[in-house]
Amino acid sequence: MTNFSSELSAAGDAVDLAAAVVGTGVRHLVNGGGPDSNQALAYDLAHASAQVAAARAMLSYATKGEVEARITNAFVAEVLHDLITRIVGREALWGASAAPLRDAESFLGEFRAPEFVASLAEQPGLSHLDDEMTMVAETFRSFADKVIKPHAERVHRENADVPEEIVQGLAAMGAFGLSVPAEFGGYSEGGSNEYVGMVVATEELSRASLGIGGSLITRPEILARALINGGTQAQKAQWLPLLATAEVMPAVAVTEPDYGSDVANIKVTATAAPGPDGEAGYVINGVKTWCTFGARADVLALLARTGSDQVKGHRGLSLFIVPKPRGEGHAFAFAQPARRDGTIGKMEGRAIDTIGYRGMHSYEVALDNWWVPAGNLVGEAEGVGKGFAMQMAGFENGRLQTAARAVGVMQAAYEAALDYARNRKVFGSHIIDYQLTRMKLGRMVMLIQAGRQFAYHVAHLMADGKGTAEAAMVKAYVCKAAEWVTREAMQIHGGMGYAEEFTVSRLFVDARVLSIFEGADETLCLKVIARRLCEATG
Repeated sequence: MTNFSSELSAAGDAVDLAAAVVGTGVRHLVNGGGPDSNQALAYDLAHASAQVAAARAMLSYATKGEVEARITNAFVAEVLHDLITRIVGREALWGASAAPLRDAESFLGEFRAPEFVASLAEQPGLSHLDDEMTMVAETFRSFADKVIKPHAERVHRENADVPEEIVQGLAAMGAFGLSVPAEFGGYSEGGSNEYVGMVVATEELSRASLGIGGSLITRPEILARALINGGTQAQKAQWLPLLATAEVMPAVAVTEPDYGSDVANIKVTATAAPGPDGEAGYVINGVKTWCTFGARADVLALLARTGSDQVKGHRGLSLFIVPKPRGEGHAFAFAQPARRDGTIGKMEGRAIDTIGYRGMHSYEVALDNWWVPAGNLVGEAEGVGKGFAMQMAGFENGRLQTAARAVGVMQAAYEAALDYARNRKVFGSHIIDYQLTRMKLGRMVMLIQAGRQFAYHVAHLMADGKGTAEAAMVKAYVCKAAEWVTREAMQIHGGMGYAEEFTVSRLFVDARVLSIFEGADETLCLKVIARRLCEATG
């Protein structure tokens, strides 16, 4: 290939070939009984479809310049290669052959060539944001570099709390009001920039630290979207302004010890009971786990079962805003004043020690007759039994944000690896001069930019009320990519990559959580992506 336009055309043809083969596999899955009957195929198809969707998003990026086209071609070639390796040896399982992909052999040969991938090592490409979003990126990057990054290593090594100056600094910037409508004191006016802005801000904060930066703005985001979608006007007027200014910081309390991603079957109960002065309310009983930021939070966005034992699954779940005192450290215990019948509500929490993603801490929280007013049931009477849908709406955007977090972590890892490779000499040469090092860095470039552009694409879809499946796809694919990027960034550092004094060791352990929270990879692939693919085909 000798010219820009022919390369773009070849990349488009290659993506079409990949999409057709994946489509054949999906039809075979449908005819074979669907995802539950063949999990191995469903999982492979979910990831393959996510890669194809990312490649399509990159085709638009390729038109913006020569470097962008080179990155795109390398990524599309990678997608084809991965698809071939998924199919070969499993043709009967897929009901498809890798043979049609041979039409792209020359494309693969050119853009998977070691020298071509290596040539991308120091050409990361531009993001190509508009002026407004560029300003958002620069603002949050400056805050991340000046305020978050100086705390990142200490908080990680000491398993300390998020410094309050970070919370208050983000509040002063309006970061917690990005998804809160302007009429309620936030900065959201709808449209694509609301979603793209959230992606951009999240990436820049995560680049400095996943644990004390990248996930903070997701807490109010999830509750805010639940209120916007299902809250009463009075609830919106009461809570949204407080969320926008961080006067109220929430934590999400959904997962339970025996019910991780199986949210529809959680057991924590909310039972009608009078309050201290006889007012209507609920008492909440049970245990929640993986409640991130649970101590510092002022309220829990808590999903509980309000239906009777006969109301099974998601139909019996309601969403509550559960006020609590602020705590700090790795454990807390609170008690409410005695009610008329002498009952005292209790809430206790303990932090779950983790290998990474430190600072916010994730807690197991036990609630014993903890009372909340009836007005704190999101949607009040109309919200009974609708909590699952409200929560899932928040999680959809949370998946997109998690992909943005992954991009931020990958970007930090790439920058660290590139800097180390340029400055470290082994066997008489800088590490950057070795082909294998450059190939690793080149692959990082294509994975990071593909993840970023795919996230922007999904943000636009979600702004149009679409993108549920794509949000799961971008989360599933980019978070897996982050594990490879951070691992190889550590490997480029050699022995020093295993030392805590180098940032890359933190990035490596932080990246591991990305495929677990906001929907475990397997659950997203089998229960969301594969099912949506089958529905679209059927």
